[in-house]
Amino acid sequence: MRDRFRDLEGPLAIRNKDVVLMATVSSFEGLAHPTRSELRQFAELFMPLFQASSDEARRQAVAALSQSKNIPPAVALFIGSQPIAIAAPFLTASQAIDDDILIIIARSQGTAHARAIVSRDSLSPKVIDALVALRHAEPRQTATAAVAEEPAEALALPPTAASMEAADFVERLASEEAMRERIKGLARHLGRNDGNRLGLRTLSDIQEALLVRFARAREAESFATALADALSASRWLAERIMLDLSGQQLATTLTSLGMGFLDAVFVLERLYPHLAEPQHNVTRAWMVLDGLDPEECHQRVEAWRRADSYTYKPEDQARAEQAAASASSAVRQVPPARDIRIVGRR
Repeated sequence: MRDRFRDLEGPLAIRNKDVVLMATVSSFEGLAHPTRSELRQFAELFMPLFQASSDEARRQAVAALSQSKNIPPAVALFIGSQPIAIAAPFLTASQAIDDDILIIIARSQGTAHARAIVSRDSLSPKVIDALVALRHAEPRQTATAAVAEEPAEALALPPTAASMEAADFVERLASEEAMRERIKGLARHLGRNDGNRLGLRTLSDIQEALLVRFARAREAESFATALADALSASRWLAERIMLDLSGQQLATTLTSLGMGFLDAVFVLERLYPHLAEPQHNVTRAWMVLDGLDPEECHQRVEAWRRADSYTYKPEDQARAEQAAASASSAVRQVPPARDIRIVGRR
């Protein structure tokens, strides 16, 4: 108890940030199935708070997150790249780190982090192969450094061995470049604001409610009509999107139109029952939507709409043009007013 009172003597700003960090982690732990928006918000709050907090608060936060099943990839990479004294519980126990992030951490952080990853209860063959490759790479690098110190005549190698070393070097450079690109991609994903839909075609509340209602009742005809209205496109395009039984095209369309993630999952599961099957603790519909990039969805749907406007002519527009043409011909057949007056006098 005395030690706890001693803790209160610390700087007020640090203690406040420690409290906010733990409160943020506790609130995140209370979310059973966080949405992508909630995951992004947590990542944006967690990282600066973590960096500004004390070491003890960092250890407590990492220990708590080690038991969570849903961690944003950027946060998992951030925690796994911390000093091993902080990152060890997370690397050894967390089930929320995917294989690619484990491999990135093992390659970029050194032996201590790799040993923590090795001590996990289960490892996929992909991670095991990467760890084995790292283990073999260390003696090779040491041997290369030792050879560099020998006399020049001792460096004469057969051409085949030299070519093999060059190939290994090129492969290692390619692997490092791929790792850098993945880290950049994670950073772009973290900084992207999916809520900013200025200038984009967006569902109104009524349109979204109608789509959900028709999907719940599995009224495909009415759903196609509402979807065509939301796209400002022909019914043919809406039906063509719905005919993709994989659900990929409809998922792309709903993402482009800004439908809520959970509502989109519900719509896909109702219209395509096979997407309601569980997969990795979530449904297949969830996996399909979670793997989509909103910007690519916007571009693809706009391309569909342009092609639809080029190839399809709505019947209403054709009837309107025909009515306008007939009206103009009727106007041309009416005699001038002067002639009408003359006929009236006679």
